[in-house]
Amino acid sequence: MKLNERSVAHYALSDSPADHTGFLRTWGGAGTPPTPSGTGRRCWFVLKGNLLFSFESRESRAPLSLVVLEGCTVELAEAPMSEEFAFAIRFDAPGVRPHLLAADGPAAQEAWVKALSRASFGYMRLVVRELESQLRDARHSLALHRHSSWKAITSRYKPQAPDHRPPGLENGHSLSKDCSPVDLGEERGSRPAGQGLAELQGPASLFLGRRQSPLFPETFYFSALHNWYGQEISELRQRWMQRARGSRPEREKQDGH
Repeated sequence: MKLNERSVAHYALSDSPADHTGFLRTWGGAGTPPTPSGTGRRCWFVLKGNLLFSFESRESRAPLSLVVLEGCTVELAEAPMSEEFAFAIRFDAPGVRPHLLAADGPAAQEAWVKALSRASFGYMRLVVRELESQLRDARHSLALHRHSSWKAITSRYKPQAPDHRPPGLENGHSLSKDCSPVDLGEERGSRPAGQGLAELQGPASLFLGRRQSPLFPETFYFSALHNWYGQEISELRQRWMQRARGSRPEREKQDGH
């Protein structure tokens, strides 16, 4: 792989945020020859994307080495010196020497192993595929939930079956031959036989049974209302005629005297 040194150096020193930074010891990596004592060389490492840079110090302006983290694995390893928390970057390509690094403690070692293992585009590709799979499952679950919710809502508002009531019934009453409303309770014998509308007279006759009145259109027909007042008028007319007939003989007697 060929890289432009100036572009790489500019990217290493740019203000772009780093994914991980810290001091590590290295043995025999590119640009970092081993020390005579064998303790490794302590350098400042900067991870940006899938590129791992090493510097002489934190203030250095030129990188010592660069490792492209593609086609490799990161695993724990044994350091040349005891009490070192080492790990190695191993490549699948033949003839490529692994990079041996060591952190200052177990927490730093674990953090570096995780960061380096997740830096490659291969790992990001797997993450994207997993997220796409989760997104498809979430959309499928949402579609099923919406379908079940819509089905439950529509089931509540199903059209009611037509009312198949027997002919002649309206609002709980039946019509007799003279179109006079008779309460169903009366037909069952709850009231004495023969008691009809004609037996109720005067203003109090506006109420039939319990809170039933011809003044309420939801209870009786207009024809029943007409018959109601027609019966009262007929009774008043008959009384007046009877009184008129009874007063004629008395007037004739008075005129004869």
